[in-house]
Amino acid sequence: MENPPENTPLSGMRPPDEELDLRGVMCPFNFVKTKLRLEDMVDGAVLTVTLDQGEPLKNVPASVQMEGHSILRIEPLEFHARVWIRKHAS
Repeated sequence: MENPPENTPLSGMRPPDEELDLRGVMCPFNFVKTKLRLEDMVDGAVLTVTLDQGEPLKNVPASVQMEGHSILRIEPLEFHARVWIRKHAS
């Protein structure tokens, strides 16, 4: 998985179209919930997903990329991280 730069300024990014808070949700359920939300979104839309550090932050972005979506940014937070995802065109 190619990691986007963590220090990319958010000022150049538009607000996300949808947000999903999956703190406390275990693998693989956090990926399943992310995938289902992306399926309901229009092509090119941006979803932010807040994940726990560790396994969720490692697995969800990798799985999302394997589905063909783009990881725009991984934003570190105090105890979690926010992943910015652009839905691929189907």
